[in-house]
Amino acid sequence: MKRQIPLIIVLILGIFFFFQFFVPSRISTNILQTTLQWTIVISAFAIVLAIGSLFNHHMLKIRRRKPHWWNSIVTLAALVVMALLGIFGRVKGLEPLGELYRKLFHYVQSPMDQAMFAILAFYMASAAYRAFRARSQEAALLLISGFIVMLGVIPFGSMLWTKIPDIAEWIMMVPNMAAKRGILFGVGLGITATSLKIILGIERSWLGGGGK
Repeated sequence: MKRQIPLIIVLILGIFFFFQFFVPSRISTNILQTTLQWTIVISAFAIVLAIGSLFNHHMLKIRRRKPHWWNSIVTLAALVVMALLGIFGRVKGLEPLGELYRKLFHYVQSPMDQAMFAILAFYMASAAYRAFRARSQEAALLLISGFIVMLGVIPFGSMLWTKIPDIAEWIMMVPNMAAKRGILFGVGLGITATSLKIILGIERSWLGGGGK
């Protein structure tokens, strides 16, 4: 029964919101707005569950002394410190805690985020190199198109030939857009198929325990 009740709820709500989207009415719209407000409340409880799961995961690593377990200590300590500073920093008389919170965010968190995105730049360059290797006619076409587009978005390209930016824009707006829309069609069909499987109870992996 623990599995049947969620399946019934998903079936009823899935059918209701399907008709609400295509045949909206004042009553169904009000129900939708109320449901969205409930979603915000549920999300708040979900954050609590996520924090609990995070604590359990890292505490398990610390107890078992898994590789790099000290990173888990830093993670949990940072989570507790930032949460306490964010909460008590708004209390009257404890404004210095709020200032410390902002300093930690701007001088610790932000630089780490920037470093992570900088690493992603090298990853993207490596992926582009592997993708642009002209091992076939399609790869050669991709390489030429990418080279033209890169020239078209930098001033050096227009210095070589004034038509390069126009060619780059045509590549982005015509063949690239056609491929992009084809991918979006495929993604849309995939979302639709997966949603129908979940609503009809065919796909049950979201229930956990193997989804049986």
